[in-house]
Amino acid sequence: MQPRFANAFGDRMPAHYDLIIRNATIIDGLRTPRFAGDLGIRGERITAIGHLDADRGEREIDASGRIAAPGFIDSHTHDDRYLRSHPEMTPKVSQGVTTVIAGNCGISLAPLISTNPPAPLNLIDDNSAYRFAAFADFMADLAANPAATNAACMVGHTTLRVAAMDRLDRAATEAEAAHMAAMTEEAMQAGAIGFSTGTYYPPAAHASTEEIIAAARPLKAHGGRYVTHMRNEDDHIIAAMNEAFRIGREVGVPVIISHHKVVGVRNYGRSEETLKLLTEARRGQEVCVDCYPYIASSTMLRADRIPLSDRIILTWSKPHPEFTGMDLPEIARRMGLTQEDAVAKLLPAGAIYFSMNEADVQRILKFEDTMVGSDGIPHDIKPHPRLWGTFPRVLGHYSRDIGLFPLETAVYKMTGLTAAKFGLTDRGVLKVGAFADITIFDAALINDSATFEQPTEPARGIDSVIVNGEAVWLAGQATTARPGRLLRNRA
Repeated sequence: MQPRFANAFGDRMPAHYDLIIRNATIIDGLRTPRFAGDLGIRGERITAIGHLDADRGEREIDASGRIAAPGFIDSHTHDDRYLRSHPEMTPKVSQGVTTVIAGNCGISLAPLISTNPPAPLNLIDDNSAYRFAAFADFMADLAANPAATNAACMVGHTTLRVAAMDRLDRAATEAEAAHMAAMTEEAMQAGAIGFSTGTYYPPAAHASTEEIIAAARPLKAHGGRYVTHMRNEDDHIIAAMNEAFRIGREVGVPVIISHHKVVGVRNYGRSEETLKLLTEARRGQEVCVDCYPYIASSTMLRADRIPLSDRIILTWSKPHPEFTGMDLPEIARRMGLTQEDAVAKLLPAGAIYFSMNEADVQRILKFEDTMVGSDGIPHDIKPHPRLWGTFPRVLGHYSRDIGLFPLETAVYKMTGLTAAKFGLTDRGVLKVGAFADITIFDAALINDSATFEQPTEPARGIDSVIVNGEAVWLAGQATTARPGRLLRNRA
């Protein structure tokens, strides 16, 4: 703890803070054993940690019987548009999130001008937000209109393909790949923290490995990351992982595999194989993964997912909104069609897919370098409950109830680890000099409330959420504060 005001005899004089959090049990985001103490905050930063009994705060929060942790960092979001359309960010702050990483799965709002973007770009847009010809314009718009949370953004490869190519059913030419690289360079100069791909999806499925390497080349000079929703997460997952590792090596940057999972009954248990491969890869390059704590995924509706899924729930449909929230077999029955033909009639649409094994989810969550990310899709009419419940579910269900890992480790996976992997300086930790992003919660009560039937229920046990020194969630309610910052790449 840094010394504060002292008199001529060396005795410390009482100090004044903008905010004091008193009587907390502090978990610092670095897996340090928890300890009792107070937090003193001036402006946006923590300026004292210790016992501040003699000091006074302009505002004070009594955290007796509560955990004070770094604000959670959602490592995988599609909040690009939501930051502007719903700046209160209630699904995130209600579960303790203070920073979101946007631009995942190859999907970013810039650089692209379009009124009819192909799926999956429509997962984050109402077809009116693709209006930024340059990534710098998008970043300027976010910076000028703060949200309740901080945001760090990546540029998406699929967005670049749509902007640079006349057809998406082929690999890019050398000239098109060079055009994409130029747009990546502009995005990195504007402050993007990385480059994401979504080669699983049709608009990027025909991209060659060489195209991606060429488009991602500017990352190294700017300290960026390569973040990927891989081509395959089921039968051919090993080949997809090896492609991701190769791209990282060729470009010379860290690799982050998005929402790591193994999909389909015939692949249950293969997380042992994939995590062994990850461990081997980490000996020669920087690699990590993120994961959400559910056995169901959510994305655009696709017929090829039917054989891989035990259950499919419709989250939205443009031509048939009346079926939202219903299971696909029941929709098909009502339409008098096969499930495959029903999918064709429902598009464009989104869905939840139950296609994973609980043992795999737990094994991946427990892996040393697994971050926590919600992968929530905030514009879905009836979203996956992970949008509202991911972080409390890890803390409550997986850490406290199942005992998958200690609470200090759970917090680390959603704070200090994530900040380190994405290069977010002075975020994700409670230390003197760090930004005052703080979540206060009841370790005995915290848990998710959102379900697949009622997916927008706020979590239990979150008392207060502080972003850059200002409260954005108090007593179960969002405040009107919008203190979030745009976190730019500074390399």
